[in-house]
Amino acid sequence: MSSFDLRLSVLRAAYRAGTLTPRKLIGDLLAKAAALNPEFHLFIHLLSDAEIAPYLERLERQDVEALPLYGIPFAIKDNIDLEGIPTTAACPAYAYTPEQSATLVARLIALGAVPIGKTNLDQFATGLNGTRSPYGKCRNSVHPDFPSGGSSAGSSLAVALGVASFSLGTDTAGSGRVPAGLNNLVGLKPSKGLLSTAGVVPACRTLDCVTYFTSTASEASELLALTAHADPLDAYSRRNPPSNDRSAFGTLASFRFGVPSQLEFAGCAESPALFAKARALLEAAGGEAVEIDFAPFVEAARLLYEGPWVAERYSVVGELVETHPQAVLPVIRDVLAKAPAATAVELFRAQYRLQALKVICDAQVDALDFILTPTYPRPVTLAELERDPIGPNSLLGYYTNFMNLLDYAAVATPTGFMANGLPWGVTVFGRAFTDQSLLGVAATLQRLSGVERVGERQSQLEQAT
Repeated sequence: MSSFDLRLSVLRAAYRAGTLTPRKLIGDLLAKAAALNPEFHLFIHLLSDAEIAPYLERLERQDVEALPLYGIPFAIKDNIDLEGIPTTAACPAYAYTPEQSATLVARLIALGAVPIGKTNLDQFATGLNGTRSPYGKCRNSVHPDFPSGGSSAGSSLAVALGVASFSLGTDTAGSGRVPAGLNNLVGLKPSKGLLSTAGVVPACRTLDCVTYFTSTASEASELLALTAHADPLDAYSRRNPPSNDRSAFGTLASFRFGVPSQLEFAGCAESPALFAKARALLEAAGGEAVEIDFAPFVEAARLLYEGPWVAERYSVVGELVETHPQAVLPVIRDVLAKAPAATAVELFRAQYRLQALKVICDAQVDALDFILTPTYPRPVTLAELERDPIGPNSLLGYYTNFMNLLDYAAVATPTGFMANGLPWGVTVFGRAFTDQSLLGVAATLQRLSGVERVGERQSQLEQAT
């Protein structure tokens, strides 16, 4: 099976040199994706020749220098609209065909990027493992006994398996970070409102973020700089301050970072040493590690599914659950089961508690440049998820569920591998609108840990598949 170096800089150089054309590249990538799909179930809809033709024809009338993302292939999570292509949210009974693309998708296309397909996901973006879809379970890109992670399962696989330069996911509870950690990718969960969610099927509309999956932090930085614009079509859109432009992406000379004093690894024998190594890399780069009390972050995380916010998810799909329950997967119905009983009184009480926790958490975050955690306590297996669809899934969200509730920016970045070859990584997070600075930290970790060697990663994946 053909492999390609799909980094933005490499493709630009090839297009400028005339050694590659978008038509040739996209044709080969679609063929590769079609060959991978029966095993990995990464795409719900791959664009046909007729569907992709307008994008290629437009590029052939353009100069490569005129568009910053000229001919760059990208994949779109199938809860994000692409004009004329069904959006399913991994539920056929919910499907509709949008007349226009989501604001962010339209922006990327205008910049020259080429959509190649709509990717698989945990139904209604409810899950962190990638197995909750009627379109097939998504296995890990490297190890067949593990899941891809979710809910942005297919989006992570599209980049990890080498059929897209980058992809769009969404993240409410960790869906743009857990799959990155499990597949050796950078997962940018930007500050809420920084990337438009207009044209996105909501999970929790007040919390949802659109995310980027990339091979490198530098590419995520470039994409964010090109697309972080306030959108009048998105009521939750926020303006990006000048302090968070591309110039903030760089190396910190000296910095202080937080490390939880109470680390949870759920009995994993390897994760503690892998995390200690990532911490040591940052200390060697000039950082001072400061232990923090992580208990209030964990308490905030529990509010997302144990509190009344589950009713916000139900507000999107509740009518379908009530009128056509068989159209919704049983595990999703189970997650949403208590939502109808949630009351406004409970919601306000939970909001008051969340605000109290935010004051405590912010006091720690504000005293530091960023905080470092594992992306998840330990990987869970497909067999575990088969036996218990809820418990292992919840474990994956231990270090992620609080992030949007507390309004932080976060970047998941790979830093190593477990003995079985499974990728392993950490997450750095901080105040809203420190995205570019956090991406700079992620780039430092990639460089120092050596996992930025894309060619070696692609070679491993070719052998695995």
